Amino acid sequence: MNSNVYVEAQMLIRKPIEDVFEAFINPEVTTHFWFTKSTGKLEEGKTVIWEWEMYGVKTDVTVNQIVQNQLIKTVWGEPSTHVDYEFREMEKGTLVVIKSYGFSQKGEELLKTINDNTGGFTTVLDGCKAYLEHGINLRLIEDKFPQK
Repeated sequence: MNSNVYVEAQMLIRKPIEDVFEAFINPEVTTHFWFTKSTGKLEEGKTVIWEWEMYGVKTDVTVNQIVQNQLIKTVWGEPSTHVDYEFREMEKGTLVVIKSYGFSQKGEELLKTINDNTGGFTTVLDGCKAYLEHGINLRLIEDKFPQK
């Protein structure tokens, strides 16, 4: 495992921390800016399945820890990696920081994974900002790799 390698994406979302935190644990909100289906709300100690129907992809997401309005620690993907979501209350809203780490890839494959994670989580945060601040689903995930 590449223990000193991690990806970090962040975004200020101009909404109260409770609303932003809820957007990441409640699939009724999250499906407006990220995955299309989930088997349930994120709860500590549980595993849910997230699905991106337009790509025919799904993954198990195990929730290791939740600290209300502060932190969500998960493990997901294939090969699995740790993904932490940190929420920090700021004067103008909520700073969301997503960190992905625990990569098993090496060399060129690791570089590709880092690039994919950086772009993917940045897209998620952009979509979340648009949805929570303006009520707009930009369909960013769906349009990132459009079907022919």
